[in-house]
Amino acid sequence: MQGREILLGVTGGIAAYKAAILASKLVQAGAGVSVIMTRSATELVGPRTFEALTGRYVRSEVFDATKIHAHIELARNAELLCIAPATANILGKLACGIADDLLSTVSLSFRGPVVVAPAMNCEMWEKKAVQRNVAQLRSDGVVFVGPESGRLSCGEVGLGRMAEPEQIMQAIQTAWA
Repeated sequence: MQGREILLGVTGGIAAYKAAILASKLVQAGAGVSVIMTRSATELVGPRTFEALTGRYVRSEVFDATKIHAHIELARNAELLCIAPATANILGKLACGIADDLLSTVSLSFRGPVVVAPAMNCEMWEKKAVQRNVAQLRSDGVVFVGPESGRLSCGEVGLGRMAEPEQIMQAIQTAWA
């Protein structure tokens, strides 16, 4: 991953803490990592955590006072977009082409490989609407890593845990192959 540029989208799932681990591992492997956080994600893990791990400013707003076209610049500078955790909300936005925050707007501007690591309650994952969105995204070429089965933050056991950072890194390497 030496010298590769990755855009890491972090959404508002409790698994956002695993995204910090992923960012750290990607940087240690030599990748440049730029992070976009949704507003919900910033309620779970602070942007400064990702800034410390990546050495780069975290973005979360479409209208950045310093960059008029931040969404286009971010999309053009990255070789791969990874969204981890990918909530049901962001999967729906991506499947329907909705661009109402920085991450979804950048996703529409991005032309390279996209890897997503879903994370949500098992009942949400099994919902027909979510599965339709997943099927659409797969047919669009989006690479899915997980979700895994296990104990969820809500206390239930089932399919919905975000894949481990090492699995996501492997999927990123495979997407570049």
